[in-house]
Amino acid sequence: MISLLGRSLGSVRRLSGPSCPAEFKPILLGTADPRSAMASYRRVVNSQKCLRAGGKHNDLDDVGKDVYHHTFFEMMGNWSFGDYFKEEACAMAWTLLTERFGIAADRLYVSYFAGDAAAGLGPDEETRRIWLDVGVPPARLLPFGPKENFWEMGDTGPCGPCTEIHYDRVGGRDAAGMVNEGRPDVLEIWNLVFMEYSREVGGELRALPLRSVDTGLGLERLLSVLQGKTSNYDTDLFAPLMDAIHQRSGASAYGGRTGPGAEVDAAYRVVADHARALTVCIADGVHPGMTGAELVLRRILRRAVRFCTEVLRAPRGTLSSLVPYVARSLGDVYPEVRREAARVMDVIDENEDRFLSSLQKGSRLIRRTLAATDARRGHFPASVACSLHRDLGFPLDLVDLMLEEKGASVDRQEVERLIASQHEVAPATSGRAEAGGHAATGAVVLAELRRRGVAYTDDSAKYDYALERERYVFPPCRARVLALLDGPALVSQVAPGQRCCVILDRTCFYAEQGGQDADRGYFVRDDLQEVPFSVEGVSTAGGYVIHQVTAADTLETGDHVHLHLDQAHRLACMTNHTAVHLLNFALWKVLGPSVRQSGSHVSARRLRFDFSVKSSLSASQLQELEACVRAAAENNQVVHVREVPLQAALKIAGVRTVDEVYPDPVRVVSVSVPVSELLEHPTVERTSVELCCGTHLLQTASIGDLVIVSERQLVKGISRIVAVTGTDATQAREAGHLLLEEVDSLSARMTGSAPSCLDSAHRLAKEVGVVSDALDNTPVPQWLREELRMRLKALQRRSNTLVRKLETTQASVTARALLAKNEQEVVLVDCVEAPSLSVLMKTVNHVSAARPLAHVMLLAHQRRSGKILCACRVPKDSAALSASDWATAVCRRTGGDGGGSATVARGTGIGADAAEASAWAEMFARNSLATLTLRVGGREVWGRGQTSER
Repeated sequence: MISLLGRSLGSVRRLSGPSCPAEFKPILLGTADPRSAMASYRRVVNSQKCLRAGGKHNDLDDVGKDVYHHTFFEMMGNWSFGDYFKEEACAMAWTLLTERFGIAADRLYVSYFAGDAAAGLGPDEETRRIWLDVGVPPARLLPFGPKENFWEMGDTGPCGPCTEIHYDRVGGRDAAGMVNEGRPDVLEIWNLVFMEYSREVGGELRALPLRSVDTGLGLERLLSVLQGKTSNYDTDLFAPLMDAIHQRSGASAYGGRTGPGAEVDAAYRVVADHARALTVCIADGVHPGMTGAELVLRRILRRAVRFCTEVLRAPRGTLSSLVPYVARSLGDVYPEVRREAARVMDVIDENEDRFLSSLQKGSRLIRRTLAATDARRGHFPASVACSLHRDLGFPLDLVDLMLEEKGASVDRQEVERLIASQHEVAPATSGRAEAGGHAATGAVVLAELRRRGVAYTDDSAKYDYALERERYVFPPCRARVLALLDGPALVSQVAPGQRCCVILDRTCFYAEQGGQDADRGYFVRDDLQEVPFSVEGVSTAGGYVIHQVTAADTLETGDHVHLHLDQAHRLACMTNHTAVHLLNFALWKVLGPSVRQSGSHVSARRLRFDFSVKSSLSASQLQELEACVRAAAENNQVVHVREVPLQAALKIAGVRTVDEVYPDPVRVVSVSVPVSELLEHPTVERTSVELCCGTHLLQTASIGDLVIVSERQLVKGISRIVAVTGTDATQAREAGHLLLEEVDSLSARMTGSAPSCLDSAHRLAKEVGVVSDALDNTPVPQWLREELRMRLKALQRRSNTLVRKLETTQASVTARALLAKNEQEVVLVDCVEAPSLSVLMKTVNHVSAARPLAHVMLLAHQRRSGKILCACRVPKDSAALSASDWATAVCRRTGGDGGGSATVARGTGIGADAAEASAWAEMFARNSLATLTLRVGGREVWGRGQTSER
């Protein structure tokens, strides 16, 4: 087996089936730089950590129910890039399993691709023949459709038919009918994918330049076979974990049971699997959070904690205590797991404590709410469920489960509607908060507050945080309610559901100011810890900090409350605010001292910076700005903050200010150089230094990366930069790389063998449009966006030219055939094959050019849409028949409409009988022409040479 194992090629990836690292995609697509080492790869082996808990392939909810599903697993793979193919891949797999591993051949069944008529793919008879030659009996060689035996990871990208090797754990029977039936005793162990195609944006399959092989052999399943176990969880990968869980929980020993009554055994499997997933993910730098992969990991952790505490009755800390066992199991192959074990345990413990606290509060809130509502009917208020989800971080499925245990339910549609409405409101909250705060705290109200002796709010706690072991810690904050405002009125009490403004004696919430969004979070009463009062906005007025709140319960002046920040939101704002300072300094370094800030805004999602500059920045300037900020982050520079007299601060060389009134004293924020040094040597300009009231990082490493996703001139001389940091920046770079690959692929296909048929040319032009739309709507580095936009415009021009050329060619061929079939006709009406109105009109023009005196109309039935396309042209001096009248009459007869000029017109109708429409169109034209007669030697000449004596 060692011959198959290599080092991991990267961090945890959401993969299924064969391991398919993104690094290999350029090789498969033929877009790898030929000068790179990767382009020389021919045969590769690897083992890879895989997480299967989100997206297209999601096993999270299945883990625990059976004995073979996992969120985390190890995938061993062997690859061929244009080297060996089906015959060698099948032979090597069979040899390894039956000879090297000694697996009984009569326990193995093989599936192969049976074909897909809809995709125009026939059965993979070549693979079937190879397996027969290897020695697989025909009865054990089973055909399956694309669902089972055509592998593709996503909607686009490399794909191909596959052949799978299945193992019968029982043996001594015919298990052919049990393959792919979801049975734990007949399971797939190895998938061999033959990468022959690329799925394009429109769903079309395009042949890859090289035929490659990608195989995936799951270590956990293979090990269960080699060790003679009927379950993956009985192998030595999991046995130490199961023993450790048993020792710490006091639950009965793991018995391997499934189905009803096996809740304890299911919990063992959930906790063991999730402990492995959490360990490898956190060691790779992914932490439980609120979006993307972080949100998936948060759900895994909370699911594991709940099974630990509620099913296994294990004490707090049990989950983190399993990390050393995972490290011993995986640390030799993945050394970062062993190296980061202590940090992983801290992260798990911290998140477990937070969740258990929320769980207790949520349980009390559910019990209290059910007692106060109509418990007999079991209806739970959607607003309370929404608060559980928003403020206490409860997944909605957990809310459902806890209510179900108490015989209650909640209207999920209403909960989701409330959540969606909050997401819509969130971006506008801060702006509305300030307006609302000032409306409620006008001059009269402020005067009344002062008359009553209400003390100003002490908000110094907003700067009270520390960095401990590379994690930010926000200490608890306790406060007293000094005043309540119902609109402009001061009140002593507010009722549940009432919107109000709350003034506290102290707060840790940052109010929107200095271009930074207000904090989010909630507070709870001392005597009602389980009921969160959501803080919807924070503003300042006259020395008071105003918290906008919808009361979740009764609130009175004099109540003591505990404040809870949304720490992820605050940290994101801190990160982006410090990044704004670094960007401001980078602009000064790159563009010179003439650059002046004209505005900025910092939110958790992004940062915005307006500045003076003569014209838009070049690609190299944008890249240089990003590099400056990234270098500061990599150097993990210390951020120094100090309050100093305003006049002393203004003397510091290079201090960045904006046109506003600053307090005295003022906060000075300096990166890397202590403020004291700047005051001692105020004439030396050497770092980012600004006067700022915002919250900032203590060290710059948390920024990670910065990507400018937009740069444009607002007005002449003022530009606006929008940028993202951290994981959002990483995702923007990855998205840009993927779009670059798409554009490279389109360029290669257009410069190589360009499409020779019109359908392919249309699809290619459509793909260019789809990629252009994706580029316009995806955050990517702005310098790359401009480059790709120019390339796509050029590709669009080339594809349009190609389409027009092929349309003209097809129209010419069709026209020649029509002219040969219809001789010297005054009225020429016919049905033809034409994919579009453009081709049909070109065909009409070709015919009219050859027969200038003919009245020409062509119809084309579109099988897919059911439409009938119509195009016509008449001679310029045709007084009896207008092209517009002709097309309109024919199209309206078929349920559509048409129009144009007297000589050229077009339109569409609906119907399947284009021949009937053609006959009626000819009759209409002849009848129209019959009303106009030409006297020739005493005779009148009618259409098509008909004559009569006058």
